[in-house]
Amino acid sequence: MTAPAPPVAPRPFRVRWLGRVRYRDALALQKGIHEHGADDHLLLLEHHAVYTLGVRAGTRNLLAPPDEVGADLECADRGGDVTFHGPGQLVGYPLLHLPGKRGGGMADTVAYVRSVEDLLIGVCRDLGLDDVGRLHPYPGVWVEPDGPNPRKVAAIGVRLTRARTMHGFALNVDPDLSYFDRMVPCGIAEHGVTSLAAEGVDITMADVVDLVVERA
Repeated sequence: MTAPAPPVAPRPFRVRWLGRVRYRDALALQKGIHEHGADDHLLLLEHHAVYTLGVRAGTRNLLAPPDEVGADLECADRGGDVTFHGPGQLVGYPLLHLPGKRGGGMADTVAYVRSVEDLLIGVCRDLGLDDVGRLHPYPGVWVEPDGPNPRKVAAIGVRLTRARTMHGFALNVDPDLSYFDRMVPCGIAEHGVTSLAAEGVDITMADVVDLVVERA
């Protein structure tokens, strides 16, 4: 009689708060962990002001030069169009090993994105922002998604390769929203951007970080 295989030990999950980091430095750290890290990680941080372009994005949705407002411009190997990162915005980079469908093959990108959305929707509801959810067909988390004025409070842009994740989410806690006026966020011209603060949620970045870590 063949003995049952021993249970597989769970992979360590390490959460790190990095403070304020330039985008290119955080990207280099992601790549290093992706290439060489054996554990799962969640990097939480703020960025210095930067506009980033996804793999298929051009500059057509940038409405003014970033250097006019002291922001950097960087290319990113993630999905999506142009987005902004800056102080007052919580950025999360989950670097995870994802199993493929039915235990093999390619990981399910759509299911992974929805899981990140679920985490952020839960955090928003923990903070009393109840009317949040998805707005088809756009990824991210939206306030009043079924109302006359849906507005994005969290953006998501990810990359999956070799069953590992990179990039992640950006939750607007209390950033300077005027930076978003200088672009077409994620290429979506018909809907606006908001923040927890703009929706009346008075909370510190540290408290938002604690809620994200608890749910993650």
